[in-house]
Amino acid sequence: MSRLTSWLRPTTTAYAHCDIPCGIYDPSEAVIAARTVARMVELIGQIPEGSTAVTDRNKFVRCVAVKEQHAEKVKHEVQVIWSDYFKAEHLAAFPDLHTKVWNLLKLAGKNKQGIDAQAAADLEAATKEFADMFWATKK
Repeated sequence: MSRLTSWLRPTTTAYAHCDIPCGIYDPSEAVIAARTVARMVELIGQIPEGSTAVTDRNKFVRCVAVKEQHAEKVKHEVQVIWSDYFKAEHLAAFPDLHTKVWNLLKLAGKNKQGIDAQAAADLEAATKEFADMFWATKK
């Protein structure tokens, strides 16, 4: 019997939010992640330029890692809502939705690539705008 169950057991585990669909979507995690990116850029900017202190180097490395993780989280959260939640009727209300999402995803990538306060602020604003569009469809 154990051999039969091992043949039936999936070899790969798949994770998804939620192709059932569950109908539970919330862009607040993307908004918080974008804010975290901006905060990490701010903290990196507070490190004295040219510092070779171990604590400053460690802080820099940690902030960069967190910044990149949260920029990726923005991409993930936005992509899930965009692909699974938004429907054709939402495009009637927001005809530029696809362009705005594409630009938002590009901004998240730009924030992973560098340390740019303006890019971080733009990501925050674009993510907030995306969340506002999402919530407007819920009214």
